Amino acid sequence: MNDDSSIVRLAAILREETRRLRPGDRLPSSRELVRTHNVSPVTVSRALGQLAAEGLVITKPGSGAYVAPAVTRRDDAADLSWQTVALGDRVVDDTEMIGLLTPPPDGVIPLTGGYLNPALRPSKALSGAASRALRRPDAWAAPPLTGLPELRRWFAQELGGDVTPADALVVNGGQAALTHTFRAIAAPGTPILVETPTYPGALASARAAGLRATAVPVDRDGVRPELLAEAFAVTGARVFYCQPTLHNPTGATLSLERRRQVLAIARAAGAFVIEDDYARYFTAAPAPPPMISLDGHGTVVHINSLTKALSPSMRIAGVVARGPVARRLRASQVVESSFVARPLQEAALEFISSSAWRRHLATLGTELTVRRDALAAALTARVPAAEIHLIPRGGLHMWLRLPADRDEDAVVEAARLAGVLVSPGRIYYPAEPPGPRIRVTHSAPIHVAELVEGVRRLATALDGS
Repeated sequence: MNDDSSIVRLAAILREETRRLRPGDRLPSSRELVRTHNVSPVTVSRALGQLAAEGLVITKPGSGAYVAPAVTRRDDAADLSWQTVALGDRVVDDTEMIGLLTPPPDGVIPLTGGYLNPALRPSKALSGAASRALRRPDAWAAPPLTGLPELRRWFAQELGGDVTPADALVVNGGQAALTHTFRAIAAPGTPILVETPTYPGALASARAAGLRATAVPVDRDGVRPELLAEAFAVTGARVFYCQPTLHNPTGATLSLERRRQVLAIARAAGAFVIEDDYARYFTAAPAPPPMISLDGHGTVVHINSLTKALSPSMRIAGVVARGPVARRLRASQVVESSFVARPLQEAALEFISSSAWRRHLATLGTELTVRRDALAAALTARVPAAEIHLIPRGGLHMWLRLPADRDEDAVVEAARLAGVLVSPGRIYYPAEPPGPRIRVTHSAPIHVAELVEGVRRLATALDGS
């Protein structure tokens, strides 16, 4: 059982206990809770902290935790309905993002999510890197506004071509990079083009920025250039968001020829290409060069995040751009958040500059290949009715087409009841989905045996839905 699940479970038990007690009654001591529920002192402390944040308990150092006084709602409570009119009709919808980020309940196997499970993270090496970074004399000083020079140099060197450190900007993770970029280069109310299907976080970010996402279909080789050209002509869009390497959710990788076609089409339209290179460290097989390394005209804004390859809390990404758009991105960063916290930048730099980084990538590549093959074999053997779109050359996911007569939401709910979580296909489409789909993820289960058990539960759900 992971620590987060233990905290949730203990908090639920104590929450129920507060309902049986009277205000001012003392809860069992931390030592008693550790012994009774077989958890660590840290778990007890965090569970009590959660209840304190909810206003259910009051903790008194050296004395214990007590049931908080009941709060009675006043009859003359403020009427906040006026905010509905003031806020208008633009909604920031976090529903799908929360679904992907929320840890699964105890006993439920996650075949969804976008991060490595704890067993695949280099947690010990990261802790060592952070410890060394924090011992530096200037660790808590304000960093350069665009990021540490050494970190910017590293992001530039990862791309090759004529990219320079001056082109790189350090931001707070890949999701923040998307939001930051959308807001900086597209005005509210304007159209942008996206692959369909595509990453739900990009759709949510674009919509929150007031942009209108228009779908461009993909096939097994990625976005279709002829339809991209048509979409630019029809919509007048000046931005195309894409994931050319190990596209989420389909797993497609755009060939070198298609990458050049996309760049030529975007240049002819006077448009930017936002290249979300989220999966560049998730493939053992060589991938074509990033699109920005092929771009001599400032067309591409490239995003490379360390978060997915290392840890959810390693919120570090590099945004690379050239020309006026780079100046706008830098100015937008200063206005929105000033800079990325220096201790986190120093820790990231310490890790990627050490031999632990390459060792981690080698181990991760091998493990992800084993998991991909195990997932494909289990799906083929146990869930033959679900057609695998393609076996990707790497990545974290597989995209499945369900039989046309199946209700996608019913299958997802049946899977949840059977003890396995999968992602509904509809959340990946900016417009109407073509049919029932689901995405399954092999990086979230703790080990291969749990992954295979998850597929068995999915097969049971599909048979019974």
